[in-house]
Amino acid sequence: MNDASTGPEPAHSARLQHLIREVLPANCFYAKKYQDICPADITTLAAFRRLPFTTKAELVADQRSHPPYGTNHTAPLESYTRLHQTSGTTTGKPLCWLDTPGSWAAILDCWHEIFQTLGLTKRDALFFPFSFGPFLGFWSGFEGAVRAGFRVLSGGGMSSTGRLRFLQEHRATVIFATPTYAYHLTEVAAKEGIALAESAVRLIVVAGEPGGNIAATRARIETGWGAKVVDHYGLTEVGPVALEPPSNPGGLEILDEHCFAEVIDPVTLLPTPPGDVGELVLTTLRRTACPLIRYRTGDLVRQSAVVRTITRLDGGILGRADEMFHVRGNNVYPGAIEAVVRRFPEVAEYRITVDQTGPLADLCLEVEPLPDADVQQAVTRIRRAIQDELLFRADVVLAPAGSLPRFEMKAKRLVVKR
Repeated sequence: MNDASTGPEPAHSARLQHLIREVLPANCFYAKKYQDICPADITTLAAFRRLPFTTKAELVADQRSHPPYGTNHTAPLESYTRLHQTSGTTTGKPLCWLDTPGSWAAILDCWHEIFQTLGLTKRDALFFPFSFGPFLGFWSGFEGAVRAGFRVLSGGGMSSTGRLRFLQEHRATVIFATPTYAYHLTEVAAKEGIALAESAVRLIVVAGEPGGNIAATRARIETGWGAKVVDHYGLTEVGPVALEPPSNPGGLEILDEHCFAEVIDPVTLLPTPPGDVGELVLTTLRRTACPLIRYRTGDLVRQSAVVRTITRLDGGILGRADEMFHVRGNNVYPGAIEAVVRRFPEVAEYRITVDQTGPLADLCLEVEPLPDADVQQAVTRIRRAIQDELLFRADVVLAPAGSLPRFEMKAKRLVVKR
């Protein structure tokens, strides 16, 4: 592959060509999908971009037809030693994902690169306060940290209060969590009289939701912890994908050695110009035992218009294409609502309900106050801010304290009635 290009693309040419040759014809899923394609013909980036996209719906259907793991395997089934699965929040059916020792090692290599970029040292103690279920989550980060020789602390099987006491006792310096749970721990700490900002924690790596690059959400977490927030992005079916470099915040940089990124218009499926919002498409370069080629993630991003040697996504993950809703002629993403709500310190939690049962969609925003907060004025100000900034009227109502759910992993704050 010898297309002239700027940025990281030329370096991917040989890797993409090798990937196609390794996957075909051994992988039954892609052998069927690409049955009319000769691997030897994929010699340019232009040819690669003519390959059909892979969608999550296809993978779910494949696993349903060939339970439980489908046919997307490049190696014999007995070669696989790891099983993880997705949350199932976008399709309703979790995807099972297998790894061989080799493909799992490739994931841990991603984390080695992440730890280096974060500037971690052997003096750091890394704390993973989540239940170690079958999702990939921070499982790979935990094992990557063990392999790298860090002191690693597991928070599985603990209450939130127990985790806070544990991280204090063992002087954790780096925390890995979703933005929602990182913020929730600040609520618990305040309730329990724990001086979280006085702990040894200096860095919080967040993932699983767009909140890490939403300024108001980040500010809340950083204030509560007295620590710096760094955004991270990954997928169970892809692995670690991108990190916000502490030296250049405000965006995610793709781990280009491990995956090839494209950004497309989700309607026309054509490449979007740098600077425009589009859907992120990923191809795994080293996790070839269960590969993904031109995989439509559904995540919306804006590729930097500045020519770089690394693919950068300004503002991180902006939202999901399938979560956009229309209110009074406006395209709205949940992240835009969060960016408004989190600016109001009186609000502890919120929930969005979009009612699409009538001829026009209506949006109701429930806001739950912090204890002893005077939120009545905040409700009026939030309603006004949404109207001024997002150009529609929202019904903003007060929820009783403690009534809205809290989440350890991905938050589910959007309810759509159809």
